Amino acid sequence: MTPTPLTWFKSSYSSADGPDCVEVAVSPAAPTIHIRDSKNRDGAQLAFGNDAWSTFVNTYSA
Repeated sequence: MTPTPLTWFKSSYSSADGPDCVEVAVSPAAPTIHIRDSKNRDGAQLAFGNDAWSTFVNTYSA
């Protein structure tokens, strides 16, 4: 079975010309949110379950 590729989108908090560029993708196969540096797309990625992602967003979006 071949995994479904992720569809990445740039965070609305990232600027087009700034050093802080984050991309996010939601896994279609499992409720997992993936995060990566848009300037290093082949680099490390983080993955969070729905509960952890919700806690992160609610804690740090102020």
